[in-house]
Amino acid sequence: MEKSKIIETTKEFLSVEFEIDKEKILPENNLRETLELDSLDYVDLVVVIEENFGLKFNGEDFVKVVTFDDFYNLVEEKLAQKK
Repeated sequence: MEKSKIIETTKEFLSVEFEIDKEKILPENNLRETLELDSLDYVDLVVVIEENFGLKFNGEDFVKVVTFDDFYNLVEEKLAQKK
């Protein structure tokens, strides 16, 4: 999957799941702050990601995820490993 498709798909499900305007989902924005995530929301985020991309994540996967771009890169990396 191309990164542009990852970004498009992510914006769609995050805007619905977290009731946020797609315009606020910018690559350089802080994921946790933009989505106003607490620890329970983070669990919901992981579940939604796994459902939308057919991937499995562990807690360590998100240690270095700060921005949406970090997130897109993580999904892209996981999808490449899946092949």
